[in-house]
Amino acid sequence: MIDALTLDQLRVFAAVADTGSFRAAARRLSRVQSAVSHAIANMEAQLGVPLFDRGGHRPVMTAQGQALLANARDILLRVDAMRARALGLGEGVELELSLAVDTLFPIAQVGAALNRMRAAYPSVAMRISVLPLGGPVEALLAGTHTLGILAGEHFRHPRIAVQALGSVQMVAVVGAAHPLAQGVQARAALAAPELADHLQIVQSDPSTLTEGRDFAVLSPQTCRVSGQDTKHALILAGVGWGRLPLWQVERDLAEGRLLRLPTGSLGRDSQVATETYLAHRIDQPLGPAARALAAALRDPDQP
Repeated sequence: MIDALTLDQLRVFAAVADTGSFRAAARRLSRVQSAVSHAIANMEAQLGVPLFDRGGHRPVMTAQGQALLANARDILLRVDAMRARALGLGEGVELELSLAVDTLFPIAQVGAALNRMRAAYPSVAMRISVLPLGGPVEALLAGTHTLGILAGEHFRHPRIAVQALGSVQMVAVVGAAHPLAQGVQARAALAAPELADHLQIVQSDPSTLTEGRDFAVLSPQTCRVSGQDTKHALILAGVGWGRLPLWQVERDLAEGRLLRLPTGSLGRDSQVATETYLAHRIDQPLGPAARALAAALRDPDQP
């Protein structure tokens, strides 16, 4: 009887698991509670195992239900992806295309890709948001943006498909007037405790995805900023030290306004590569302009 399972039953199963009760699932699905209970009962009969223990005030998922929930979610994701692809194949040109870009990604590369896309689709309006850390993923999940560019390995979600774009080199730097810069060329490598004695300029995350987490924060003394340009300006002013994209500080380093920190605590030669990814929701089809922009971002050297 497993062949008699329906996608509707799987969606009801996932809704009950997510909300914690038949009543809450019914509200989410805009159904009466009896319909939800009936769908779950039929599904249990077809599978031959109990999915929920109904002995208490609220249904509690059984061990069998926990094991099968992952399969149900996987099936639903694949169906959503197929539906999105089918819709995209028959979709017309978008009126607007929205892109959420991580602050670490070079905006000049985005501009070159936009020029290529607009050569083919000049009527498409553009909306670009530059967001740090979990911002692009949150924008995709909220449905406010069509495409995202993510940086790093910390922001993954089962509803988000990603494809590698390349890497951004991050370098630990300090302003030429900062105490850490004095004699930096002659001194041995700085140990982590020495860096911890000085204020670190840190990018804060406006999303909830990294709540309670920090990345590459070595100092208990921090100044948290809302934007990468602010971070850059404060480091240049000698307020503290921090990591910035090499593309953003290359000229400052060449002209002596910034210096690399001689430390192995933040990468060889104070430099580390951060991978970047093009992302979109698997259940939202990409129209022709979005596909063209995605292709231009993936292959920046193509005409």
